[in-house]
Amino acid sequence: MLIDGVFAGGGLKGFALVGAYQELEKKGYRFKRVAGTSAGAILACFIAAGYSGKEIEEMMVEENLQLLLDPRQTIIPIPFMKWLSLYWRMGLYQGKALEDWFFEKLSDKGVYNFADLPPGSLKLVASDLTNGKLIVLPDDLVHYGIEPGMFPIARALRMSCNIPFFFEPVRFRAPSGETIVVDGGVLSNFPMWIFDDAQGKRERPLIGMKLSHRKDMMGGREINNALQLFEALFSTMKNAHDERYISRKHEKDIIFIPVEQYSATQFNMEDEQKDALMEIGRNRTADFLRTWPHSIENGRYNFRMIV
Repeated sequence: MLIDGVFAGGGLKGFALVGAYQELEKKGYRFKRVAGTSAGAILACFIAAGYSGKEIEEMMVEENLQLLLDPRQTIIPIPFMKWLSLYWRMGLYQGKALEDWFFEKLSDKGVYNFADLPPGSLKLVASDLTNGKLIVLPDDLVHYGIEPGMFPIARALRMSCNIPFFFEPVRFRAPSGETIVVDGGVLSNFPMWIFDDAQGKRERPLIGMKLSHRKDMMGGREINNALQLFEALFSTMKNAHDERYISRKHEKDIIFIPVEQYSATQFNMEDEQKDALMEIGRNRTADFLRTWPHSIENGRYNFRMIV
């Protein structure tokens, strides 16, 4: 059965998304269109490029993720220089190694630019800090004087995954000047709205994958110090827009994968943790699919059913 998919961000917690995708494959679901933010954008790109769930697992598990962290070399090797570099460069790591890895894996499937994929089949979310707005890639590139079809997917993917202060922002020149772009999760970490038409309808069934419990199952935050305040501010900022969109109706189309106890930036994650995350994704998806198809049969959707 052909469906569309939207995948949330969550850094290294995204291994759970791979397990969820494998379970959907196992049950015979195939994606016509995919979209995502940050970690979800990585899965979306690999699916659009033609990777199977098993292939994605193999390349993610086999890769030494720490090699994707590329700090700038400093003349004076003292800890202070790292923080000085963070001040001027706005990130601990360049992000070039990550983009190169994306390029290598996508090129293995013959995918380089958005023109190499069917029109509209892949959408990624990033945040334009210079102009204070959300970007949907490749659609919004025309507003920057850039031909969408010729834009490198690896670069767009890096833009969507650019965790603020962790990786240096992506800069590109537009007619209006230089634009600074960071992780799409700053403005929309779970863009379930992205395939809705002007009337809020969808062409085909859609499944979302969110790396958290349902909102009504999550407790409040404990805020006793400045660090906890910053974490709460950032979490509220990146989730508020999406939570406003998600209603009880939309929740029925979302696989909630509770992985809050895992770190989003643990690049030295052990294989056992990766396996555990993927297994959580598989199990949650299997539970979800026990009831999900009946919502389609009951006519809850108003699709044009273009497959």
